[in-house]
Amino acid sequence: MGITTILFWFLSALALLSAIMVLASKNPIHSILWLIAVFFAISGHYILLNAQFLAIVNLIVYAGAIMVLFLFVIMLMNLNSHTEPQKNIWMKLAGVISGGILFTILISVIRSSADMVNRTAQLKEGNIGLINTLGKVLFSDYVIPFEISSVLFLSAMVGAVVIGKKN
Repeated sequence: MGITTILFWFLSALALLSAIMVLASKNPIHSILWLIAVFFAISGHYILLNAQFLAIVNLIVYAGAIMVLFLFVIMLMNLNSHTEPQKNIWMKLAGVISGGILFTILISVIRSSADMVNRTAQLKEGNIGLINTLGKVLFSDYVIPFEISSVLFLSAMVGAVVIGKKN
């Protein structure tokens, strides 16, 4: 067993454990911190897949900006356990049944894909997914769509400033 396989299983276990802790945590701040751990594990998977650009974007956008936004929203909401509505027994029963069905489907998928464990994707080149290759293609083949999207983002930022500006 190579280091890549060990790292894959470690990151998979970390992602699953952290995702379970997101759901199991009573404190919403702790849930967000566990979600950040999930994003780090997913970024590790991207690096194992030789997609460094996706890994960095995942860390910057999701683990950085989106999670900070979630933290601010939760801190501003001032959640108390007294204001949280209690769920009735039918809602809990529906959650257990749907979780059991999901677990059954996951077991079925794992059993049916047991023969595909040793198959790997055949890449023609070793530089697919690298930032250098992505930049060359983005600024040569897709320069017009890239510039159009940048103008759209700029107009969206100006619109947000205009809407947010007080009279």
